[in-house]
Amino acid sequence: MNFTLHIWRQENAQAKGRFETYHVENITAECSFLEMLDILNEQLVNDRIAHPVCFDNDCREGICGMCGLYINGRPHGNDDGITTCQLHMRRFNDGDEIWIEPWRAKPFPVIRDLVVDRTAFDKIIQAGGYISTTTGGVPDANTIPIPKHIADQAMDAAACIGCGACVAACKNASAMLFVGAKVSHLNLLPQGRVEALDRVRNMVIKMDELGFGSCTNTYACEAECPKQIKRQNIARMNRQWIGQMFGRDRRK
Repeated sequence: MNFTLHIWRQENAQAKGRFETYHVENITAECSFLEMLDILNEQLVNDRIAHPVCFDNDCREGICGMCGLYINGRPHGNDDGITTCQLHMRRFNDGDEIWIEPWRAKPFPVIRDLVVDRTAFDKIIQAGGYISTTTGGVPDANTIPIPKHIADQAMDAAACIGCGACVAACKNASAMLFVGAKVSHLNLLPQGRVEALDRVRNMVIKMDELGFGSCTNTYACEAECPKQIKRQNIARMNRQWIGQMFGRDRRK
């Protein structure tokens, strides 16, 4: 298959970006989207056409969350419940034009081309996404009875990989789904309840400080999340936020 690629090129956060057009040929349907970009970069280097296109990637197994790209107007491309590295070229038609952009959000400044700085997520985690109380070893944790539906909710929230698709999908660049997931997976479990209210307060305050917008209630975040994190985590976080304001414990 042959494709025409319109790719965002930008030297750094201060430079003015632009789309540049490239052509790739003889791409197999089984090729992943990132492998297709690898082929393009090899072509750019061998033919001395341009500097290779910079893009984030690591595990290429849908685990690390680094590979986030805006593809034809959708975070991670035209499929559901996947990361960019899990998108295959069989999802496109021969001869398609593909528009590829970085995440568009003020808290995620462009480093170069398709690479953005997601340090803002790290700062939110540093503000409260951890447990500092003594919880004992693994055997101790296994002796604490936890209702299965609570454990399932916590594990579903913990599936968040911090890729930033929720922010990219939101017209306000809100990080509410990310923060809600990180709050839920700790606050639902006994080990995290000691610091539950402080955790919500600190993480939400840091999120606002970093310039993320408010929730739009359009649920675009849930629709585009590669791990299909549910919007109920946002509602739970909001209840806990109200609870900490009035000194009440609302973790459910």
